[in-house]
Amino acid sequence: MAGDDLAETKKGSSKNPKNSNDSKLKQKSPAEFFAENKNIAGFDNPGKSLYTTVRELVENALDSAESISELPEVEVTIEEIVKSKFNSMIGLIDRERVDTQLYDDYETEKAREKRLAKEARASEIQAKNLALGKKNKEPGVSKVLKARGEASYYKVTCKDNGKGMPHDDIPNMFGRVLSGTKYGLKQTRGKFGLGAKMALIWSKMSTGLPIEISSSMKSQNYVTFCRLDIDIHRNIPHIHLHEKKGNKEKWHGAEIQVVIEGNWTTYRSKILHYMRQMAVITPYAQFLFRFISETPEKNVTIKFTRRTDVMPPIPIETKHHPSSVDLLLIKRLITDTSKKTLLQFLQNEFVNINKTLATRLIGEMGPDFGPSMAVKSVTSQQMVRIHQLFRQAKFDDPSGDCLSPAGEYNLRLGIIKELHPDMVATYSGSAQVFEGHPFIVEAGVSLGGRDVKQGINIFRFANRIPLLFEQGADVVTRTALKRINWNSYKINQTQDKIGVFVSIVSTKIPFKGTGKEYIGDDISEIATAVKSAIQQCCIQLKSKIVKRLQAREQQERKRSLSRYIPDATGAVYEVLKQMTEEHTTKRKRYGEEDTVMLNKVSKHIITKETLKEKLAEHVEQVDYEMALEYATQSGVSEEPRENIYLQHLDPNKSNFIDLHSPNFVFRLML
Repeated sequence: MAGDDLAETKKGSSKNPKNSNDSKLKQKSPAEFFAENKNIAGFDNPGKSLYTTVRELVENALDSAESISELPEVEVTIEEIVKSKFNSMIGLIDRERVDTQLYDDYETEKAREKRLAKEARASEIQAKNLALGKKNKEPGVSKVLKARGEASYYKVTCKDNGKGMPHDDIPNMFGRVLSGTKYGLKQTRGKFGLGAKMALIWSKMSTGLPIEISSSMKSQNYVTFCRLDIDIHRNIPHIHLHEKKGNKEKWHGAEIQVVIEGNWTTYRSKILHYMRQMAVITPYAQFLFRFISETPEKNVTIKFTRRTDVMPPIPIETKHHPSSVDLLLIKRLITDTSKKTLLQFLQNEFVNINKTLATRLIGEMGPDFGPSMAVKSVTSQQMVRIHQLFRQAKFDDPSGDCLSPAGEYNLRLGIIKELHPDMVATYSGSAQVFEGHPFIVEAGVSLGGRDVKQGINIFRFANRIPLLFEQGADVVTRTALKRINWNSYKINQTQDKIGVFVSIVSTKIPFKGTGKEYIGDDISEIATAVKSAIQQCCIQLKSKIVKRLQAREQQERKRSLSRYIPDATGAVYEVLKQMTEEHTTKRKRYGEEDTVMLNKVSKHIITKETLKEKLAEHVEQVDYEMALEYATQSGVSEEPRENIYLQHLDPNKSNFIDLHSPNFVFRLML
C-alpha cells in the first residue's frame, strides 16, 4: 500500500513541471501585440490593409509638409505585383502544380459538368430572348475559384515635400511601435504612434519584405536611404541598410516604399473616395495618385490640383485643462516638471490657472499644502486630493487658439473644386468644450454637383482626415438623417442631391474604438454643435433657394406674357382699326392724343408688327428690372459663370498680407 502511494506521488510529481510551464508568466512586446491584433489599427483584411496603408502614409506626408508651412505635394503610387514577379523579388522559383487535387480551387468532374450545363441553359435562354426580341441581361462571368493561398501583392509608394526625418532617428521612427512625435496635447491627424509601423508589420507578416525609406531635411545636402524591417518579439528595428547619398536636386521630404498583400479590386472605390475627400478638406495640397497594373487597361492616374495657397495655421501644442486630467497624468506631470514649488507647477503645467487661482486652490487643499511646498515632495495621497479638487472646482473653458480648423474659405473652395455644386453654404462655429478639451465644428451643405447621388451624401472629417467606415453610428450621420427637418429649408431630402460636410477638430477626438472610424452620438456637446452648424448652412441655402424660386417664377411669367403677345397684338390692332373707321366717318370723336394715334394707324405708321415689337420690348424691360433686383439682392453668382484659377505666389519671393473672410481671402501686396 505504501509502495502504491509512493508510486502515485512520483507520478504526480512528474506532471508538476509541465503544469508549471503552462502557467509560466509570459510577456509580449507592443509590436507582437499589434501583429496579433492588427484589426485594432485597421488592418482587418488584405483590402482594408491596402486602404489603411495609403491613408496612414498620406496623412503622415501632409503633417510633415504642414509642420514647416510648405504647400503639400503628395504622390501616391500603387503598383500591382503578379505572383511570378513577387517570387523573383524574394528569390523563390516558380513551381508547377503536381497534385492538382491538393489545391482549394480544384474542380471535380461532377462540378465541371454541372457548371457547363448551367452555362448551356443560360445560352439557350439568351437565344430565345433574342428570337422574341427581348432584352438580354448581361451574361454573368463564370465564378473562378481562387485558392486561399493565392494572394495579390502591391508596392505602395508615397512621396512628399515635407520636413523629412533626421538620419539617426529613422530606424526607431519606423521600427519601434508606440514611438513617435504626436503624443503631446495637440491637434494632429494621428495619435497612436502606429501609422507606417503597422504597414511595416503587415508587410513582414504578408510578404516578409523590408520597407524602404528615403528622406532629406532642408538643411541637409544628402539623402538618407534606409532599408529595414522590425523584430516583432523585441519591438526593435532590424536594419538591412542605412546610408547617406548625394542630394543634387536639393530635395527635401520623405519617400516610403512598402510591399504588402492587398486587394485593389474590392477597395478601389474606397481608396479613390478617400483621395477625393482629402482633396476637398485640403484644397491647398496637390495630390497625384497612380495605380499601375500588369494590364494597362486597369491603370488609373488622377491628379487633384491645388486651388489655393492659403493654409490653415499650424496647430499649437497646449497644456492640460485641470478638469481633463486623471491621477496618472498628475503623477507624470509632477515627475516631468522642471518647476520647484507647487504654486509654480499649477501655474505653468495647466491652462486657465493664474497665480491668484493657484493660491486659492492650494488654500483649499488643506493645511498640508503650501504655495512654496516642493512639488516633488507631493505624496500619492496628496495627489488624490489635488485630483478631487480639480474635478470639483470651477475653471474657465479652454480657448480654441490651439486648434487649426480648415476654415470656411478652404472648405467652400474644396467642395466647389471637387463637386461643382449648384449651391453651397458653409459655417464655422466658435470653440466649445467637452471633458476639458476644446473643439470646433465646421460644416458645409451643397446642392447638386458632379458624381453626387440623389438624397443625402455625408462627408465626415475629424482633425482634417476623411472618415469612410462605420458611417451609420456616427454623430454626423444621425444628426443629418434624424434631427434636421430638410423640408423646412425648401430642400427635398429624397430627390435633391444634398452634400453634407462636417469637420470636427479637437485636441482629443472622441473616436469609438482605436480604428478612428467614427465619432459616437453620446456626447451632447458635440451632437448639439453639429446640428447647429448644419442648420446654419441650411438657413443660408434657404434664402438662396427662395430667391431662385422667385427668379424662376419671374421667368415663367415672362414666358407666359410672351406666349400671349400675338393674340394680344391682334386684338388691340383690330380695336384700333375700328376706332379709326369711326373717327374717319365722324361717327365718334376722340381726344387730341387719341386722334394723333389713330392717324398713325390710318397711315400705317402703327401696324400689327409695330405693336408686337412694343409689347415684346415691354416684357423684356419688366424681366430685366426683376433680374436686376434679384442680382442686387443675391449677388451676380448664377450662370453663366467661368472658372478662373490664379497661380499661387511664392511666399519667399513676395511680400504680402492676407486678410481673411469666411468666403474669400484678400491678398494685399506690399
